[in-house]
Formats: sequence, C-alpha cells, structure tokens
Amino acid sequence: MEQNGYQNVEQNENQSEQQNVERYIPASYNERHYYYQIPMPPKQESIGLAVASMVLGIISLVFSCIVSLSAICAVIALILGILSLCCQKGGKGMAIAGIVCSAIAIVLVICYVVIWNGFWAAWSEFWHSIF
Repeated sequence: MEQNGYQNVEQNENQSEQQNVERYIPASYNERHYYYQIPMPPKQESIGLAVASMVLGIISLVFSCIVSLSAICAVIALILGILSLCCQKGGKGMAIAGIVCSAIAIVLVICYVVIWNGFWAAWSEFWHSIF
C-alpha cells in the first residue's frame, strides 16, 4: 500500500460512515501539495447588439403608425443588426430578425408618409377648388 496519506478504499468498505468520510482526507497536509486545475467556462459569445436590433426592429414594426418613433427605431435597429452580423459570431438569427423587421418598418413608414401626404394634398386641393 502506498503511503500517500489516503487509506485504501477496498479495505474500508465495511467501516462506519465517519471513517468513510475520513478516508478521503490526507493524514498530513504538509506531506504533499495537491494542485487542482479549475476548468474555465467556455467563452460566451456576445449577443447584445443582436438583441437590441431585434427589440428595436419589433418596436419600429409595432409602432409604424407613429412615423417619427418608428423611423428612428428602424434606422437604429438596421445599423445595430448590420454591426452585429459583421463583428460578432453570436446571435445571427436575432440580428437578421432585427434587420428584417426594421426594413419592413421603413417600407411601411415610407408608404404611410407617401399616402398621408398624397391624401392631404388631394384634400387641400379639393378645398381650394370649392372656395
């Protein structure tokens, strides 16, 4: 049997629970120094820009009837989504979702502005023709 401060496990199978706990404790801590390598967790990929792009894209899509809010959120979401795709590895799906939502919101805002201005131009022309 080696003299490393541990008792042999096979000899202690029928001992009490107290002795079973003690068999894993070294007899003297000064005999040897034990070093354990702590495994490092894997690096997690940053997905903050992708999440921000997706959230702002959804906000711009939901509030597309409020032109100023939707346009600002859509442009920021588009920029963040493109930056996320170019610079980072994580969150590609969310970045793509943010880009798609913001592109749809930009198209809706443009359509809304064109239709709204066309409506008001026609309405004002109608009133000018009456008076």
